[in-house]
Amino acid sequence: MEKEINNRIMYSVSDNKPERVIVFFIDGLHWKAPERLNMPVFNKLVKEGTYIRQSFMIMPHHPTVGEYGQMHSSSFPNPVLQEGTLFLKHGNRMLQEMFPEGNTTAFVANTKAYVSVNRGFDINIHNPNMSDTSVLEQSIELLNKYDIKYFRIHLQTPGNEGRYLSYTSPDKPYYRNIWGESSPYVKAVEEADSLLGRLIDNLRDTGKLESTLLVVTSDHGQSEQGWHPMIDEDSVMTPLIFKGPLIAKNRQLPYFEHTDLSPTIAGLMGVQKPNNDGGSGMFVSEVLETKEGVAFEHPRYIQIVNRQLNEYNSLRARIMIAGEGDVYYSSLISYLENELLTPEPFYHQDRFLEWYKSGSTAHLIEVNDTILDQMKEELKRAGAVK
Repeated sequence: MEKEINNRIMYSVSDNKPERVIVFFIDGLHWKAPERLNMPVFNKLVKEGTYIRQSFMIMPHHPTVGEYGQMHSSSFPNPVLQEGTLFLKHGNRMLQEMFPEGNTTAFVANTKAYVSVNRGFDINIHNPNMSDTSVLEQSIELLNKYDIKYFRIHLQTPGNEGRYLSYTSPDKPYYRNIWGESSPYVKAVEEADSLLGRLIDNLRDTGKLESTLLVVTSDHGQSEQGWHPMIDEDSVMTPLIFKGPLIAKNRQLPYFEHTDLSPTIAGLMGVQKPNNDGGSGMFVSEVLETKEGVAFEHPRYIQIVNRQLNEYNSLRARIMIAGEGDVYYSSLISYLENELLTPEPFYHQDRFLEWYKSGSTAHLIEVNDTILDQMKEELKRAGAVK
């Protein structure tokens, strides 16, 4: 696998590489939004670039306590995306730090949620008092003033409105339904699409469009009931578009992982990917116009891990309920979590910062499957006792 990744990086280096990359985030973008909503700019880009209808990210859990809460101000997908690996640990590098000195980088967002992943950006503006329109206008001003090589533009309002919808009152037509009549989530997404159009117009007017790698996506998905609960599959997938020099036009890939995003951008821009460990993503060369996309295969690690996390949480809850009738099952939880029955722990979300100890994502999956099988067997016994 390592040889394959290195070959992919080497393959990407080209004299025709983009002069800059802009990653445009529409926060909490549901994977069905381009089909269901009025998003003409986004849908035009689908035909002009390479499109992934469902790009998967690690579950958007957001601890605010413990070591993770001390390290990061946002949910799991954001540091994973910037570092390009599932193995978050001290000493990891972020994508913005890979650009050579003298290459200006910038990050503009209307929230302070991402301040823990802004290390290494030359320009940082994180102002929760800004509207999405202000974020776009500020970004255009910076693009016109500086030669920015890597720019992350993050529109937070759609995600904020999705969260609001998750606890609004039943008298609203969009109560627990992001697609409902007069939904502020729909309005925010459609406005974000319009702002994306303004960005593209500015790039065209200033002669930068053809030399720009434009990536449009989100940091996480959106539940149809609003926000991004861990167990809702819609929370862990979002659309993704690559458009620009080297990129295949009117191509769709069946799968992508957000851990691959930083390595792929790095490869396209001719810089090293930020981290190269057992949890890191790969450069997906199938976005290139010189590569065939029909034979694309992916190990789908994140999709598998997310399933394991949800299954573990469900089985653990059922074992705890079984413990109400037989104290052995209460002890079983302690046995599992203190590694008394297994050589390694289940790598669940509360141990996220320990995942690197597994050595590789493949091994992590193997360990998790072993423990899940054991938990299922124990529950069968509990059923037999009853």
